[in-house]
Order: sequence, then structure tokens, then C-alpha cells
Amino acid sequence: MTPVRHRRRMVIAMACIMIPLMGIPAVTAATPAEAFVSDNIQKGLGTLNDPKLSAGQRSEQFERLLLTITDMDRVAAFTLGQYAQAASPADRAAFAAAFQSYSVAVYRSYLEKYAGQTLKVMGSSQHAPNDFIVVTNMIDPNDHGGQPPLEVDFRVRTDTGKPVITDLGVAGVWLAIAERDQFGAFLSKNHGDINALVAHLHEVTKNYR
Repeated sequence: MTPVRHRRRMVIAMACIMIPLMGIPAVTAATPAEAFVSDNIQKGLGTLNDPKLSAGQRSEQFERLLLTITDMDRVAAFTLGQYAQAASPADRAAFAAAFQSYSVAVYRSYLEKYAGQTLKVMGSSQHAPNDFIVVTNMIDPNDHGGQPPLEVDFRVRTDTGKPVITDLGVAGVWLAIAERDQFGAFLSKNHGDINALVAHLHEVTKNYR
């Protein structure tokens, strides 16, 4: 075979390899909402499970992280539901402070159950502009029983200039929605008294700690 024919066959062979590859779409990178959840929740799990830190240090660092990535004011207003509009500014402020302490304790309680596990982002969906649901699984490296991993979902809003978490869903139950129902029932029984709800949240928070 002449050198010219050999080079021609090599060119044709390379073309046959490259043309099919050109039709394969590139793997898309994780969305900003997915990356936000993956990075920060894994960081929170790492903090809660860090044996080098004292219990107080773990609690302090986790709270600092959670308050950075969660829009507590938005969630607090949501959980008050119909009672938010009638509440005075002082009552709303007192509730927001109590709700923040309560939420940190609740989130820490949820995530501490998954000591040693890692978070795997499975995907996300967009429900509205700047409103995403990020689906994750908690992966237990020591589970060899074939049980399906627990699904933990995060609602992420991006309309505040940076991503923030506004709700947490565990096994299909959304925390903020459940809290809104619980708080509404409590306020209904207590004549809409926000101060009574604030006192109740303080007591519940103590039990979590």
C-alpha cells in the first residue's frame, strides 16, 4: 500500500470514530441549586460528626452555617400563616427569634441521625422562577442490607441574590408546611396569642437540646 493510500485510510477511520461522538451531548454540570445543597449540607454533616470538636463547638459552627444558608425570616413568616398579618411587629420579631432557635435545634436533630453518612444529590426540578427542589439521598456506607437510602429534599430559592434554603423534606414530609399546620392549630386553640406560641417554642427547643 502506498503512503498516500495509507494516510487516506487513516483519515477515513478517524472520521468514522469522531462523527458518532459529535452527536453525543456533553454531560451537564450540576445546577447552582444542586451544588449549593451538596456543598453546604455535606459541610454541616461534617461539622456535626467531627470528633475533633467539642459538643459546644459543633453546635456553634453548625448554627453559624445554617443561619448563613437558610432564610429564617421568610420561613418564620410562612409558618405563621394567616396569623402573620394580624401580629404586631414586636410579636413577629419575638416569634422570629424563637423560631430561629427552634429551627436550628430541629435541623441539627434531623441531620445528627445520619452520622457517618454522605449526601448524594440525585437531581433537581424547577417549580417556578428562582424556586427549586433539590432531591438528595443519604448514603450509609455501612448499610449492606440493600435498604433504599432515605430521600431528603431541599427547597432552594435564588431570588435574594444568593441561594437559600426555605424548607426541608424528609421521606416526603415538608418541615415548614408541617410546622405551619402545627402552629396554626396551636394558635387556634390559644386565641391567636403569638406570645403563647413563642413560649411553647422555647420549651420545645429545650427538649431538642
